[in-house]
Amino acid sequence: MPHEIVTWYLLPAVRKELAQVMLRNGMSQREAARRLGITDAAVSQYVSGKRAYDVKLDPNVKRMISASAKNIISGADVMHEINAICDYCTAKLVLCRLHKAHGAPRKCDLCFKVAKK
Repeated sequence: MPHEIVTWYLLPAVRKELAQVMLRNGMSQREAARRLGITDAAVSQYVSGKRAYDVKLDPNVKRMISASAKNIISGADVMHEINAICDYCTAKLVLCRLHKAHGAPRKCDLCFKVAKK
């Protein structure tokens, strides 16, 4: 199901990228965790490559995440930013590619149906 792919693969990969950008922009690990609504340990695992290491996001998604991280640093709502990224990934079939990479049935068309709504 597409929502499971978001939960298990996309959301951790997005959080990882957000945390990395936030840290590169001078934010502390603790503050990044607080703003993202996750634990310090989760940020540590994202940065060290222990979590979300198996999802490769395309450059357009990474650029969007980088812009969102800068918005979050400036005070934007993290849920709004993450939802926008997930919506983009659904519309551009990034979600579909993740689903296929992680065991979608051969003739699956769920992502296409979700993207058309």
